[in-house]
Amino acid sequence: MTWASWTTRGVYSGHGGVLTDEVGPLSGDLTIHTTWAEGTAQITVQYTDAADWFTMAGSPVPCPSEEASRALHAAAVEAVRRGSAATVPVPQPGPEQAAGSE
Repeated sequence: MTWASWTTRGVYSGHGGVLTDEVGPLSGDLTIHTTWAEGTAQITVQYTDAADWFTMAGSPVPCPSEEASRALHAAAVEAVRRGSAATVPVPQPGPEQAAGSE
């Protein structure tokens, strides 16, 4: 099984924070974590240094590659920084998908 994960700490959410499945919006100093395995990315958030993790609304999402999941993680971090009850961004097709779609 191939997998990868990324964690970004100290993400300060914009006004309105990030929307979670379990508790609704979170805002403030957050940590974003993405795990990719077997074509699926799971994105979770927590208050930095807290014990509980919450599922970012819209997660999990299909994600075709480790490279695409890294880009998705970066996009999720930016979405949280913007706030407005952020949800998981729609994954953008990578070069490998674009080439195969012609």
